[in-house]
Amino acid sequence: MPASEDGFELREALKPGFGGTVIDRWHPGYDHARGVWNALVDRRPALIARCSSLADVVDAVRVAAAHRPPVSIRAGGHQIAGSAVCDDGLVIDLSAMRGVDVDPVRRTARVQAGVTVGQLDRETQAFGLLVPGGDVTDTGVAGLSLGGGIGMLARAYGLTCDHLRSIEIVTADGQVRTAGPDEHADLLWAARGCGRGLGVVTSLEFDLAALGPMVSVVEVYYPWDRAEFVLQGWRDAVEAVPDTVTPMAVLRSMPRYPQAPVESHDTPVVGVGAVYAGPPAEAQAALAPLRQLDTPVLDVSGVVRYEQSASPPAGVMRAFMKSHFLDELTDDAIRTLLDQQARWTGTGAELVIRTLGGAVRHIPQDQSAFPHRAARFNLNVNAMWRDAGLDDVILTWCRSSWTALRPHANGGVYLNFSGLADEAEIVREAVYGPSAPRLDAIRTAHDPEGLFAWAARQP
Repeated sequence: MPASEDGFELREALKPGFGGTVIDRWHPGYDHARGVWNALVDRRPALIARCSSLADVVDAVRVAAAHRPPVSIRAGGHQIAGSAVCDDGLVIDLSAMRGVDVDPVRRTARVQAGVTVGQLDRETQAFGLLVPGGDVTDTGVAGLSLGGGIGMLARAYGLTCDHLRSIEIVTADGQVRTAGPDEHADLLWAARGCGRGLGVVTSLEFDLAALGPMVSVVEVYYPWDRAEFVLQGWRDAVEAVPDTVTPMAVLRSMPRYPQAPVESHDTPVVGVGAVYAGPPAEAQAALAPLRQLDTPVLDVSGVVRYEQSASPPAGVMRAFMKSHFLDELTDDAIRTLLDQQARWTGTGAELVIRTLGGAVRHIPQDQSAFPHRAARFNLNVNAMWRDAGLDDVILTWCRSSWTALRPHANGGVYLNFSGLADEAEIVREAVYGPSAPRLDAIRTAHDPEGLFAWAARQP
């Protein structure tokens, strides 16, 4: 069999001097190693090269160049479409490379590619510093950054990729390059928002913002029968609150919080959330409008430690996400949102509206490949479930909701919320937009033979 099918030639070529772990289909840890966070993804690579150092990554890239299997790069393994693993190819696995070095004086952090958002937060929050972006602790920092990084502090501090100072990357020729403003600036531009398929990013250096460890947050749930009124009020509040607030709204089922009335559990509600990007003592006036949109079912706002939510363990949940960017949230769009959510009577599926603007819009377009800076909202169709028997009905609801909302959108799609890999060609232009020609030229210059072409095609 060819190397891409049984992995024997890849394994034998990689073994000399490789300091990490080589995992083939006969390895006892194979099924665990090929699994990713989204249990809906089930791919069987020929070989997994779990790297322990930069030298291991160089070895893996050079073997891939010599044998030409499909190549995927695994960092956090949290991306919904499962781009971390490929069928019948080589996975260059960086999940064991988890070093973090924080410089509190320069306010920078150097992060290896296997680091998760939660790990980075723990290290930076020791100094009251952070890299903004992401909603859950288990998200990989590398994938989050390369896809843009929309989060709860975006209007105050921008996207995660906007804080990217430099990257260390192994390109298709097996060379290690440091890409920064003054050297290989094209690679840094591409890595800031649309960086998949450039090579193997082994570490990232970030500028840090000062916030925490305690922050003021809003988390309020309003009754479903007031949903249209609440969303219209939320939209108006977004216009009025300062950029230190990045409001979010979600149409979902009521979480089973102990503070919530038992009869409200799993019933439809409108949730409103935000984190104040400043001292908690100054937060009340800025956050108050989000807590006063109507009479809430539950308000658990307060001052908490800065941290994102934990996600379920890898391989437990099945998940799907699709997104739109919106220039306006019109009354018609709100009614469509409510109509679509009302079609779903179970738990685990939701519609999430994130706000942009502020610092996101202020970054010049030529400084990053992220092409959606003018949009005011990101709309995420989001589902997580456990029962495989629900796959068809949930995926149908997600896709039909996305289609119904399309007339209200501007045509853009967020790379990190872009469906499954089988939709790659459909969403490619929507993801990259006007950045696509320059991004294609950079990929061609650094990977003329398409070693990372499989990775580049993934949404």
